[in-house]
Amino acid sequence: MKFAVVALLAAALVPLAAPAQGASEFTLHYDKPASTWTEALPVGNGRLGAMVFGNTADELLQLNEATLWSGGPVSPNVNPGAYAQLAPARAALKAGDYAAAADLLKKMQGRYTESYLPLADLRIRQQSDGPVTSYYRDLDIRDGVATTRFSAGGVNYRREVFASAPGQVIVVRISADRPRALSLEIGASSQLRFAGQAQDGAIVLRGKAPAHVDPNYYKGPSEPVVYDDPAGCRSMRFETVVQPRIQDGTLEAADGKLRIRGASEVVLLVSAATSFAGFDQCPDSAGRDEHALATAPLRAAAARSYAALRAEHVADVRSYFDRVDLRLGGADGADRSALPTDRRLEDYARGGRDPQLEALYFQFGRYLLIASSRTKDAPANLQGIWNKDVRPPWSSNYTTNINLQMNYWPVEAANLSEMFTPLDGLVRHLAVTGAETAQSYYRLPGWVVHHNADIWAASNPVGDLGHGDPTWANWYMGSAWLSRHLWEHYQFSGDKAYLRSAYPVMKGAAEFMLGWLQEDAQGRLVTMPSTSPENVFRYGEGKQNSVTIGSTMDMGIVRDLFTNVTAAGAALGVDADFRARIAAARAKLLPFQVGARGQLQEWNLDFEEVEPHHRHVSQLYALHPAHEISPLATPDLARAARRTLELRGDDGTGWSLAWKVNFWARLLDGDHAYTLFRNLLRLTKDSDPAWSGHGGAYPNLFDAHPPFQIDGNFAGAAGVIEMLLQSQNGELHLLPALPAAWSSGSVRGLVGRGNFVVDMAWQGGRLASGEVLSRIGGPCTIRSATPIAIPALKLRSQKSALGYTLTFDSRKGARYRVVPG
Repeated sequence: MKFAVVALLAAALVPLAAPAQGASEFTLHYDKPASTWTEALPVGNGRLGAMVFGNTADELLQLNEATLWSGGPVSPNVNPGAYAQLAPARAALKAGDYAAAADLLKKMQGRYTESYLPLADLRIRQQSDGPVTSYYRDLDIRDGVATTRFSAGGVNYRREVFASAPGQVIVVRISADRPRALSLEIGASSQLRFAGQAQDGAIVLRGKAPAHVDPNYYKGPSEPVVYDDPAGCRSMRFETVVQPRIQDGTLEAADGKLRIRGASEVVLLVSAATSFAGFDQCPDSAGRDEHALATAPLRAAAARSYAALRAEHVADVRSYFDRVDLRLGGADGADRSALPTDRRLEDYARGGRDPQLEALYFQFGRYLLIASSRTKDAPANLQGIWNKDVRPPWSSNYTTNINLQMNYWPVEAANLSEMFTPLDGLVRHLAVTGAETAQSYYRLPGWVVHHNADIWAASNPVGDLGHGDPTWANWYMGSAWLSRHLWEHYQFSGDKAYLRSAYPVMKGAAEFMLGWLQEDAQGRLVTMPSTSPENVFRYGEGKQNSVTIGSTMDMGIVRDLFTNVTAAGAALGVDADFRARIAAARAKLLPFQVGARGQLQEWNLDFEEVEPHHRHVSQLYALHPAHEISPLATPDLARAARRTLELRGDDGTGWSLAWKVNFWARLLDGDHAYTLFRNLLRLTKDSDPAWSGHGGAYPNLFDAHPPFQIDGNFAGAAGVIEMLLQSQNGELHLLPALPAAWSSGSVRGLVGRGNFVVDMAWQGGRLASGEVLSRIGGPCTIRSATPIAIPALKLRSQKSALGYTLTFDSRKGARYRVVPG
């Protein structure tokens, strides 16, 4: 394709106003450029992402493409000797020899998963006269547009950046309020192997991803990045194209860069593609033409005006974003939106009240999901779609012992059900590779996934044949946990056709678990071997280990899986015999146990934790995300869960804080949930030691583990919903954990299981009004802390063991007004 310079058609210059003193409720804004990556602002269309730094003279857009990973398809049978270690490991566990069992499990490990990689760096060097004044940059999350404004030499400059899902391009518009005032140099490079050139009025980068990248924590003998691939099927190709459109001025290419002089306006269209053709397809084959895939969107975008591209993009983002509106108030409802976001975070960390910032953080989580989860078979990874490192933290992969799942906790309730599709695709691919792993490693039917996966649907225990720690590597519950998300998609949507397609995947996970369970000395069914993710216990005389029998998390996941598969089979009217097998096994499962400190035990025995305040609280899986434990149905176990949280403490990494928000909300303790939510918003700075080293939020609101992990953003958003609406027990529980700090407010558009859309307003901590839209019809139960009524049905609530409830049969498409009763 020839890249011609396209003149902008009769584009009038847009006058630039002075930087606003305030900003909208949906805006992150700053009075200086980003000094670190965690101060830059993210835009994305689910496939293409950019981190925008907002520099004046040397702007940087760090680019990503969701399918750009190292490696290629790999056989799940990567350790033919693994199965021989299983029986001896189980024998060691039965004898109480945990150390021997752990050593044997190391011999069952396979190769590490691959890494999500950075695409390219786009640099825009801009000439301007005189010092910079009136600087301002922002990200409008309702529009999905990042803007930088500044003045120099009497000229007001403006840049706008967005990633269009309809257009499948990143668009950068650079303008000024004086004609022919723009002089720019455009360049691009990549950390990966590439060849770049400026040709036919565009910049083109072509390159290959490494054949293998070991994780950043790897301490084995191999090189950290391996490009050579003798097999010829592990080298993904990529192409990035930057095409300018200019109004006025001149354009010339030199030294691989584009130089623009005397322009009045410049629009850069950025496109990229890879040769990824599927989890089981060779990425180095000729069947996938990344050049054609990268250039086709450019042709379409070049034929349209900037205004049309922007309007189409904004309409697309708003069609999802505007489904939910949240307003939070309280004792101090002062509007602090005029303050730069980093300063708002600093004030908040010092104890300030800022309910609008809290609502912004919630909506930012929804924005990130819209921006990072719209690519088939490539769900949001540990960093969404934004990554700057060839060896990113934990490979920026899919960590399935909680982190991948956390990314999708809010997807249904936050009214973004379409964003679930990429995860659904990956799970179905994992069911294919996981079936091979189940057979080759364990000689079992069904499918299994261990604690790490990647775009190639790797399902084996990682560790490069012994370099992994069983504390995290030898975990067997990924397929069971991921199956919960398939069931939840049905619970929220009510889509029977979807459930029919998902049921065999769920059943396969249950088939594996039926074979995996073993009888302990008392005849109870337990997982063996078992770990509680990443945590370690003490035993004997000064000994410690992580491998045991029947961890509480394992048993909670198995119970949850069997419950959900049984319900799915019943909903479809299939597999009565299989459901009976599950019921019989479920009745024999090791029960939940309460330890000597009143806590829910983490392991089958009441071991002492090596790290009492460990970031994982895996033993509470049955409280959240499952609902086997609840204050209403199992009050004694709920009290034990509460004691567990008290012992764990209120600190932790970013994502851990977010999980604890959800736990406390499920325990109906809104004030404690809010305490954890505030901790989740503690300012963390890479550029300032005084604000580093703890979990919280970076200046750009990214979640700080630290380092950055996006799961805390998503789980934090889910936690807000859990405080306002719960539906896990077959009912809509309105304001179940409303904190005193949010004594007044409103929310519109939250979704409960059963496909009910809920709007609410409250005053003085009590429901003032509400409306329930029944999208598909069916029975509806509403629970509230105070009496309620539905006037149209002449129905009033009845006192129950916990608040008040009312039940009615809803009609598809009908709306029901709920009032205090």
